[in-house]
Amino acid sequence: MDGTRTQNDLSHVVEADKAHVWHHLVQHKAFETSDPRIIVEGKGLRVWDQNGREFIDAVSGAVWTVNVGYGRQTIVDAMSEQLMKVNYFAAAAGSIPGALFAEKLIAKMPGMSRVYYTSSGSEANEKAFKMVRQIAHKRYGGKKHKILYRNRDYHGSTIGTMSAGGQTERNVQYGPFAPGFVEVPHCLEYRAADQGWGDLSGEAYGRRAADAIEEVILREGPDTVGALCLEPITAGGGVIVPPEGYWPRVQEICRKYDILLHIDEVVCGIGRTGTHWFGYQHYGIEPDFVTMAKGVASGYAAIACCVTSEKVFDLFKDNASDPLDHFRDISTFGGCTGGPAAALENMRIIEDENLLENCAEMGAYMLGKFEALKEKHAVVGDVRGKGLFLGIELVKDRNTKEPVSEAQIGAVVAGCGAEGVIIGASNRSCPGLNNVLCFAPPLIIKPEEVDAIVAAVDVSLGKVFG
Repeated sequence: MDGTRTQNDLSHVVEADKAHVWHHLVQHKAFETSDPRIIVEGKGLRVWDQNGREFIDAVSGAVWTVNVGYGRQTIVDAMSEQLMKVNYFAAAAGSIPGALFAEKLIAKMPGMSRVYYTSSGSEANEKAFKMVRQIAHKRYGGKKHKILYRNRDYHGSTIGTMSAGGQTERNVQYGPFAPGFVEVPHCLEYRAADQGWGDLSGEAYGRRAADAIEEVILREGPDTVGALCLEPITAGGGVIVPPEGYWPRVQEICRKYDILLHIDEVVCGIGRTGTHWFGYQHYGIEPDFVTMAKGVASGYAAIACCVTSEKVFDLFKDNASDPLDHFRDISTFGGCTGGPAAALENMRIIEDENLLENCAEMGAYMLGKFEALKEKHAVVGDVRGKGLFLGIELVKDRNTKEPVSEAQIGAVVAGCGAEGVIIGASNRSCPGLNNVLCFAPPLIIKPEEVDAIVAAVDVSLGKVFG
């Protein structure tokens, strides 16, 4: 693969895109005088646009998805073979790849047992929310229905998942939202002073951030709270890794008040954090729900899963004579067979190529390189992450921790693009705090590619901030 385009003249494609495609998260006014970017080909962790420009993709498809990289022929072959046998049947019935992937997935998730197939992370989270609400009616007279979510966390773009959205700016103009969703504080130690906890750090801060969840539960009434929904590591809200002490205390609180724990692994799942298959597994916690999407099939197919414990599953079959007792839900494209076929091969690749280990090793290497950038550039206030899921927080002043502007963050991203590297950034999410550069390259990355990414960031920081 050398980036040679399969069609030399793509002018018609560009015009068709400008005339008819509504891009995600993009203000289209600029396309009246310029062209949108069209990604034409990809191989490994590199992509080529319509002008033949080559980029290192440091965010796995812009939204941390293409975990095993581009151009995986065996995934395409597995999908093709399955689609010729049977491409779809509603998931009220089973399929061969659906059963086999569920079996393989559950083997990686001790304590979990059931897989509900959907087609997006937002949808998977909606399913968990609906299960919580139905359990509230079945067991608690509808009272224990509230779902807690964390400030700066993100769980999807539907009205239901935005109701559990801790990124205030994302939610502007889309309300009113569903009732019964309640926010708890974030757990970003770097911003402890903003919470009035500036004298706390490490495990003491972690426990305090978790105790704040209990305070919300007591305020709302434990008999009204059905579930707590958290990202294991906050993604678009700033790549926030919870400190020591946080997760054990969260688990303790959930058990104390009979609250179901829902872990949103849409970004972290399937190896992104290294060493383990899922982010929550770094912390020894035992969830009731785990949702996942993006890396499940590395973007080769639209597949997502809502995974539950057997305890949760049993709540939906304890009275077979009741026509309302089961989970009365359907996901149309949860019946597609290409998704689990791709997911099976995706998981095989991760295992056979030791990508969990590579993720941990390269993530540590990349984090070290970012620490060196912090020594060089005063604008770097904090670097953080786990595995190949990393963030650099930029500030005007390290003492006050005043964030740089979103426009300056955009200039750094553009500068990296000019160097041939695509990076991400928190943007239009948390008012005044959209100041984090985000990195999540494919798990196949090598040291020299890490070096190229870091070099691009170095050059761009120098150009924007001097």
